[in-house]
Amino acid sequence: MTVNVMTSKDVTKKVFNKVELFILDVRNESDFQDWKIAGENFQYLNVPYFELLDGVEEILGKIPTDKDLLVVCAKEGSSVMVAEMLSEEGLTVSYLKGGMKAWSEHLEPVKVGDLEGGGEIYQFVRIGKGCLSYMVVSNGEAALIDATRMTDIYLKFAESIGAKITHVFDTHLHADHISGGRIIAEKTNALYWLPPKDATEVTFEYQPLEGCMDVAIGNTTITIHTLYSPGHTIGSTSFVVDEKFLLSGDILFIDSIGRPDLAGMAEDWVGDLRESLYSRYRELSEELIVLPAHFMINDELNEDGSVSEKLGTLFSKNHGLNIEDENEFRKLVTENLPPQPNSFQEIRETNMGKLNPDLEKQREMEIGPNRCAVR
Repeated sequence: MTVNVMTSKDVTKKVFNKVELFILDVRNESDFQDWKIAGENFQYLNVPYFELLDGVEEILGKIPTDKDLLVVCAKEGSSVMVAEMLSEEGLTVSYLKGGMKAWSEHLEPVKVGDLEGGGEIYQFVRIGKGCLSYMVVSNGEAALIDATRMTDIYLKFAESIGAKITHVFDTHLHADHISGGRIIAEKTNALYWLPPKDATEVTFEYQPLEGCMDVAIGNTTITIHTLYSPGHTIGSTSFVVDEKFLLSGDILFIDSIGRPDLAGMAEDWVGDLRESLYSRYRELSEELIVLPAHFMINDELNEDGSVSEKLGTLFSKNHGLNIEDENEFRKLVTENLPPQPNSFQEIRETNMGKLNPDLEKQREMEIGPNRCAVR
């Protein structure tokens, strides 16, 4: 009896490469319907673990024998037991190491471009949550933007490329995931920057990210130019890196636009959102490559697994950028909204420094897909 192990990195490669995979998900139906491992050529069978306690014979006919088979559960234990039962029936089977908990936390670094004065920009794809964070590297120095709470991954990556993290930014006060920015700044003695309009209730010191300021990385060759772009939050700030990349935070995505309601201010912030997207962004070069802080569906992934698109392309193809009638726009971004993220108020307060949940509680707060976009 042999049961194989598949890591989140292994599954991520299958997502990026559009490989076929059959997933037997043994979580409860509601958990599966809310959030699952999404892949273009993945097939699924959801049978709760407790229905398989007496054996797997009844589902054998539903499992193909010509595809890789992966058993998935919340934390790993149940999937190991089901995989062993399937193996005893003669199937070649793997279980997901660490379960959906590990899937939620996996970050895959992808290089998205070179910078003019030497240096690179990397995107960290949190494939299970749709979160995107960035590292701008030049001459042995690095800036980190919208880091997740998995801080060791960024620290080890910076060390592996011989870079010291000197600046850490959050484009806004996040509501769907816990930021790792402040902890990374403390560990590296980097400056931690936050938009002050989002930081009125924070309990810690930070550098105010405001106005049109430039932050130099490395040999002052790479500039990060800030652009105030409220609407998702009142402090939301975008970055133009090296006059080539637009880090749009949660204002603009590839296939949608940001929602203005996560601080309970949807009606108040609709005008800001429209002005940021329809006025401030329209003044920028259409050749800028948009790098958002989230993606919603795997269709937004490029062939290498990265998420990016030219601003000009989004002006022509993104529905949220092409609503001429202001009332129709207001209706879209205040009425047509998905459910709010799990524990979003607790996550906001954690990012303010008001709450300090332990690791298991943080994981619990973040479980599920991101919900930062207007549908």
